[in-house]
Amino acid sequence: MSLTAAETTNTDSFDLIVLGGGSAGYSAALRASELGMAVALVEADKIGGTCLHHGCIPTKALLHSAELAESIRQAERFGVSATLTGIDGAAMLEQRATVIATLHRGVRGLIRARKVTVVEGRGELRHDGSHPSVVVTEGDQTRTLRAAHVVLATGARSRMLPGAVLDRRRVLDSTQALALPEVPGSAVIIGGGVIGVEFASAWAGLGARVTVLEAADRLLPSEDDPSAKQVDKALRARGIDIRVGTRFDGIRASSTGVEVAAGGDRITADVALVAVGRVPNGEPFAEAGVELDGSWVVTDERLATNLPGVFAAGDLVAGPQLAHRGFAHGIFVAEEIAHRRGRLDDAPSPVVDAWLPRVTYCHPQLASVGAATGTPGTETYLYDLAGNGRAQILGERGQVRVVHRGTDGEPGEVVGIHIVGPQAGDLISEAQLIVGWQAMPTDVADLVHAHPTLSEALGEAHLALAGKPLHVHR
Repeated sequence: MSLTAAETTNTDSFDLIVLGGGSAGYSAALRASELGMAVALVEADKIGGTCLHHGCIPTKALLHSAELAESIRQAERFGVSATLTGIDGAAMLEQRATVIATLHRGVRGLIRARKVTVVEGRGELRHDGSHPSVVVTEGDQTRTLRAAHVVLATGARSRMLPGAVLDRRRVLDSTQALALPEVPGSAVIIGGGVIGVEFASAWAGLGARVTVLEAADRLLPSEDDPSAKQVDKALRARGIDIRVGTRFDGIRASSTGVEVAAGGDRITADVALVAVGRVPNGEPFAEAGVELDGSWVVTDERLATNLPGVFAAGDLVAGPQLAHRGFAHGIFVAEEIAHRRGRLDDAPSPVVDAWLPRVTYCHPQLASVGAATGTPGTETYLYDLAGNGRAQILGERGQVRVVHRGTDGEPGEVVGIHIVGPQAGDLISEAQLIVGWQAMPTDVADLVHAHPTLSEALGEAHLALAGKPLHVHR
């Protein structure tokens, strides 16, 4: 059921109102409806949010196109004669649009099936000191919705960079970059975090000349240092110009391209992508009395804000800005509210950020979960994919690092796993189980992994830690 703000007459009272229809918001709405609550989902744009329409999904579709192009170029290594005759930007856009539309229909279908009321318009939180409400505006129409509980899930936006004015043609954010009708011939990417590195990998794979500028002393500053350096080395080997420790000074755009001033140099390219992170959309809630820390909404570990009945989830809450964290937050907060309303006997367990998997979908992929290499009180075991049969078949390289609470060479509880290599994003799920269960290496060594698979790398690393290495030297 989808209603505009003007059509919600006699339907303005709910058990729960969710502000924002992205990963966290629609997950909260779906789970709350499953638990018997009457739910209104307020969304000014499209259900699915940034991840579905302008982030995770279209970016990974772009990366898949790049991987196919790379595979064709490398086909001769595997005895296959093939020629890459061209890159069709319009066809890639159409393919991405098809994927997005299919997934969007699926989410809308779930929303309808679970009888969540979708209210189209921009929602404004109000609070009288005891109870929350939401005023929804669409055009010149407004309507006040009331509920005992409200979940704030309005996500985040691209961070702007002083000296870089977006124009949708030459100076772009990630959303605008995904809408380009053709792959740029050359690009300067300002920011070497996840977004910047993924675009660098994709555009380079599609034939662009790419320069990445990062102010920190290495790429992917939020990731494990050895893993980030391995990705840096691999990207440089692919011809990407990476400049770390480089300050951005300014940009000048023209009808034919851009000139970026950075680190004393001037770099010319067809386009510049500003990829310096995302800012939570928390500011509008301050007027209602929600406590903020900068733009972050302040919550306790159960995602409750300082206002009675008001919760926050997803990218509004300080921590890693990940769609799967948003899904988990949405489910948790719906169950937390249901528990407080007496609809669920047991209180749900809070989402632990340290146990969330992180993936950068460049080539090679980087995935990690848990503690970093060098964490005090830990030791790290390194397994090289050179000993993995499947990696050799694929002609790929990589490493697995297992961080454990070892002492004097004796392995202890596994607290972190870091993977660089093919399909690392898929392998990290098993790693998450290992870290989340606080497994000992001997526990994992007893698991038999299918051969030849990339997942054997996890098994081999733990076999070695357990004192019985197979395809590795002692």
